[in-house]
Amino acid sequence: MTLSFQAAVAGRGFDVALTVRPGETVAVMGPNGAGKSTLLASIAGLLRPDSGRAELNGRTLFDLDGGKRAWTPPHHRGTALLAQEPLLFPHLSAVDNVSFGPRSAGVPKRDAKEQALRWLAGVDAEHLAGRRPAELSGGQAQRVAVARALAADPALLLLDEPLAALDIHSAPLLRRLFKRVLAGRQAIIVTHDVLDALMLADRVVILENGKIAEEGPTRAVLERPRSSFAAGLAGLNFIPGALDGTGVRTSQGLKIAGHDEEPGGSGEPGRLTTQGGPGVAVFPPSAVSVFLDDAHGSPRNSFAVTITDLEPHGDQIRVRAGGLAADITPAASADLALVPGMTVHFVVKAAAVSVYGT
Repeated sequence: MTLSFQAAVAGRGFDVALTVRPGETVAVMGPNGAGKSTLLASIAGLLRPDSGRAELNGRTLFDLDGGKRAWTPPHHRGTALLAQEPLLFPHLSAVDNVSFGPRSAGVPKRDAKEQALRWLAGVDAEHLAGRRPAELSGGQAQRVAVARALAADPALLLLDEPLAALDIHSAPLLRRLFKRVLAGRQAIIVTHDVLDALMLADRVVILENGKIAEEGPTRAVLERPRSSFAAGLAGLNFIPGALDGTGVRTSQGLKIAGHDEEPGGSGEPGRLTTQGGPGVAVFPPSAVSVFLDDAHGSPRNSFAVTITDLEPHGDQIRVRAGGLAADITPAASADLALVPGMTVHFVVKAAAVSVYGT
């Protein structure tokens, strides 16, 4: 029960071999034009490669190398593609959108509606059943789109930037939903957001110039990048430790409070539903302020670090302290007279820190 994919598209410089194991979620990342959309379109049957072969759970999706060339049409592949935009049928209610897949497979109308209501309940959207897409917010519409994709019972779920069009309030809620529904499913998620990869994927594949630049377990790739793109992603601060109910505590005793990114979590700073076991606190360098002295506040994290390097980062100065980083303005750096070897305090609000189990 595995996806085995190898294909080349000469006109796009695309040549990729990829495997997705049973129950595995693979994040595909890379710069614009790297071949991410070509990969998904080839698997879904929306693009015919020049050569190659793909098989999903024993079913041939395409075989363009042998004498008996085979091509399975998109609706017979057992895949479901969830795009950045929900792309719901505007003339149908939410429940009718979700029941479309079962109905297309020959399920009687009444049974298909019952299935659709169960899937809507599974994504916390049962109360939206009677609404049409124009009456839904972006986050609500994406929940319905998730239910519609799952109702088709796909062997492989393809997610193309599913959170990119959502606002900062909807995205964390949908991310927790995806973590729940992807558990135990074969899935490929294309994303530019490193937090999506860290939270949702078992493995990450970095595409550059139509080829795989590196791949491996998500944390391993982001902690020890071997490609230019992954090196850029590694700028995200993440601190491993143990979950203790309000955040993560490291083996050195450093405590980082944050908001719960686990399924069923409140999402509120300082109140984690999950306690015990390994976890990670994640926050961007842009969320970090630098002070000469300890800064207190509630809820706020403040910890002493030693500056190891200062470097330009766009119109900011990136202050590095070992594996951690803060982005501040040049004026702030000058006012603080920052230099390597200096001890300062990194301060980050708990609301800017995402905490999840690993």
